[in-house]
Amino acid sequence: MEEGLLSERRDDNRLTWSVFVEEAKKLGYIAGPMVAVTLSQFLVQVVSLMMAGHIGELALSSTAIAISISSVTGFSLLVGSLSFSLISSTNSIGVFNTMGLASALETLCGQAYGAQQYKKFGTQTYTAIFSLLIVCIPLSVLWKYMENILVLMGQSPSISHEAGKFITWLIPSLFAYATFQPFIRYFQMQSMLLAMLISSTVALCLHIPLCWFLVYKTELKNIGAAIAIDITMWLNVIFLFLYMICSSSCEKTRAPISIEVLHGIKQFFSYAIPSAVMVCLEWWSYEFLILLSGLLPNPELETSVLSVCLNTIATLYAIAYGFGAGISTRVSNELGAGNPQGARVAVYVVLLIAIVETSIVSTGVFASRHVFGYIFTNEKEVIDYVTKMAPLLCLNILMDSLQGTLSGYIQPSII
Repeated sequence: MEEGLLSERRDDNRLTWSVFVEEAKKLGYIAGPMVAVTLSQFLVQVVSLMMAGHIGELALSSTAIAISISSVTGFSLLVGSLSFSLISSTNSIGVFNTMGLASALETLCGQAYGAQQYKKFGTQTYTAIFSLLIVCIPLSVLWKYMENILVLMGQSPSISHEAGKFITWLIPSLFAYATFQPFIRYFQMQSMLLAMLISSTVALCLHIPLCWFLVYKTELKNIGAAIAIDITMWLNVIFLFLYMICSSSCEKTRAPISIEVLHGIKQFFSYAIPSAVMVCLEWWSYEFLILLSGLLPNPELETSVLSVCLNTIATLYAIAYGFGAGISTRVSNELGAGNPQGARVAVYVVLLIAIVETSIVSTGVFASRHVFGYIFTNEKEVIDYVTKMAPLLCLNILMDSLQGTLSGYIQPSII
């Protein structure tokens, strides 16, 4: 009898066309919103870089350095402080480990949410926000003196001056990001992807005309791009906060702000500090290349070209991240249900989709290599250099996308 049931289950999990379509729908339900959310968030900085790049080569290179520095010394630390690779007790959520989003907050709140301790869930979210805001204070002081630090590192004085101004104006966005990231985990763990999707999409749609106006229609120039990032980041925070306090879906996990928020700080940092090291080392490796390019004989050109290539790779990685999030959830669910064959089918499906997607994208980038650079700048020298880099760029996109997709599968499998 049992052998017959197992045989029937294996038959149902064979990779036929109907099984492929059904599994693709399940993956799309998770991966689609996560691609849109991640892409919308990352495009805020990319759009600002594009706008600044059309002012001139100096504006593009200094903005790229500033955004790179802000990632290395600020944003990556905040994401890393939240990141901790441990499967929570809410198996329906899965493990979003493609970019380190299986977080310390996710770990702590996963246990509370799985045990239906909903008020504790909300309190731990507030604890994470408060803890990260504390971290932002010394980071903002560091950013204030970034011009002097860049000069000491051997960067061009003109680039250091402009980058220092830009990153100083980014300080408000650092505090917004510290508030925004715990909110992302709060909604993600409850599978409220629609709230994040609407918030990120609306904020991006507002950011584009706002950034254009501040950069080109005022005297702010590239500083206007930094101010636009600040405003957009805080809009994201406001949107999610209003949804949390107004939506009936969040009623059971809303908690009053009390002294208990302070009690969880030590536990939060016990998870956050080691995970910050793990995530930051990976993130810094890319950003360090942009900083090194500023030491080359023609720093404005080299930094501009490298920033175009790396920002393109990182933007397209959002697609791989969505696939990784989807397959992580599907594999976790199938393994939790005692159906390893179903997990195997899910992996086959996502690999096929990822190969087709990344082939189309990399081919498109290569075919448009002669005009691709115009998205970021009008400087002919930069555009010609980007054209020469296109083959390596496409190869990197191809390999990075497959790695990002597979990393979402490996984590729940090995744990």
